Amino acid sequence: MANTYLQEYRQKLITAEQAASLVNSNDRILYAVFAGRPTDFDIALSQRKEELFNVQITQCGGNNIGPDSSAFSDPSRQHFTNNSWFFDGVDRQLHDQDMMYYHPCQFGQLQDIIGSDLFPYDIYVQKVSPMDHHGYFSFGLSNVNSLESCLGAKKVILEVNENMPRVPGGSEDAVHISMVDHIIESANAPLLVLPPSREPSPADVTMARLLLPEIPDRACLQLGIGALPNLLGDLLCDSDLQDLGIHTEMFVDSMVNLFSSGKVTNRYKTTDRCKIAFTFSIGSRSTYDFMENNPLMASHCGRYTNNARLIATNDNFISINNTVMMDLFSQACSESSGTRQISGTGGQIDFINGSWFSRGGKSFLCLTSTYRDKNGQLQSRIVPTLPSGSIVTTARTFIDYAVTEFGIVKLKGKPTWHRAEQLISIAHPQFHDDLVKEAQKMKIWRRSNKIE
Repeated sequence: MANTYLQEYRQKLITAEQAASLVNSNDRILYAVFAGRPTDFDIALSQRKEELFNVQITQCGGNNIGPDSSAFSDPSRQHFTNNSWFFDGVDRQLHDQDMMYYHPCQFGQLQDIIGSDLFPYDIYVQKVSPMDHHGYFSFGLSNVNSLESCLGAKKVILEVNENMPRVPGGSEDAVHISMVDHIIESANAPLLVLPPSREPSPADVTMARLLLPEIPDRACLQLGIGALPNLLGDLLCDSDLQDLGIHTEMFVDSMVNLFSSGKVTNRYKTTDRCKIAFTFSIGSRSTYDFMENNPLMASHCGRYTNNARLIATNDNFISINNTVMMDLFSQACSESSGTRQISGTGGQIDFINGSWFSRGGKSFLCLTSTYRDKNGQLQSRIVPTLPSGSIVTTARTFIDYAVTEFGIVKLKGKPTWHRAEQLISIAHPQFHDDLVKEAQKMKIWRRSNKIE
C-alpha cells in the first residue's frame, strides 16, 4: 500500500459511532445492496434513535443484523423511515409489522434513478473489501449501483470488512480513496449468506427436466435463485451440453458447480468472453472464497448486466426465473401475495426482454401449478384473474414461455383465447373445468378450444 494512500486512509479513519454522529434529522441515507449493506454503522446509528427524527434509509435486502439494526429499533417510524428496493425475508417481516416500505424499481434502471433528481440522498454507506496498494476498495459482492451512489452522495462512508472478497474485472467495480470521505474499520462481522435451498419437490424435478432440452450448446444463461435453478444447475452438470456461458444479475452457488464441472467456458459469449458477468452475489461462504481475486469473474454495474440490448448480443440467451402466480390473461405476479409485498420487481423484465432480442434466445417463467393455503387447501397458481391488489411484475406482452410441472407453453404473440387455453393446459387438472368456465365468462375462450 503506497505511503500516500496509507496516510490518507489514516486521516479518514473514524469509528462507527463517529460516522453515525454525522447524521442529522431529515437526512436521507442510502445503503449498498444485499451483502454490501453496512453493519457497524447501522448499529451505531440505531443507538442515536432518540436524537434523530425523520431520517430516511433506503436499502435492498441484507438486513441480517437483527434487533440492533435501525430498521428494528423504531416501530414508531418517527425517527427512521426504512425503504427497500427488494425484500428479503427480514424486510418482509418488517413490512408485515408496518416498519418497512417497498420502493418499486426495475433493477436495470436503478442506477439511472439514483443518478437523477428523482432520488435525492445525502449519505451513502457501503461494506467493502480492504484497500489495495493502488488506493482502491473493491465493492466485492455488491456492485449494482455502488459507484453511481458514491458519485452522487454528499458524504461517502465505507465500512471495511476483511470477509468481503475482492472481485476484479468488469466495470465500476471499485472506488478510490480520493472519492471517500470517511472509513470505518469493521468488526468484521460475517457476510450475509443464504441458507441451503429447500429440497427440490417432485414438481421442481419435473420442471427442471422439462427445461433441460430447451438449452442448446453454447447457450448463455441467467438463472434465478431457489431449489429449481439449483436443481437445473445439477442436471446441466450431468448433461452432454458444452461451452455454456453465464451473464447474470445474481451469481449463485450453482454457477460455481457449472464452471467447475467444465460445462461453463464462456468462450462463445460476445460480451466478457471467457468470463462470468454478474452484478451481485448471495450464496455460501465457499462461493465467496471462489470469487476472491478470481480473473474469471467480471463484476459489472447493474446498468451493464441488466441492459436488454447488451444481453441480446449473446446468441441463444436463456433466462429462467420464478413467478408466484399467473392469470389467464398471462399477467405474472412475481413479487406480492395480494397486497403483501414479498420480494421485488428485480431484473426479471430486463432479462426477459434481453432474451427476446437475442438470436435463438428464450425466457421462461416457472411456477408450481398449486400451493396449499393456511387451511391446508390446495389452490391453483394459475387463476382467472390475479387476486385484488396483486402486483403485475411482468406484463403479458413481455412473457415468452410459461412452465409448470405439467408442461411448457409459448405465450408470446398469441391471442387471449390461445393464452388461456395454453395456461389451462399446464394448470393442475383438478382446476381445469373451473378455469375453462371462468375463461368463458371473461370471453377469452373459443368453442373449438380443448384441453388435452
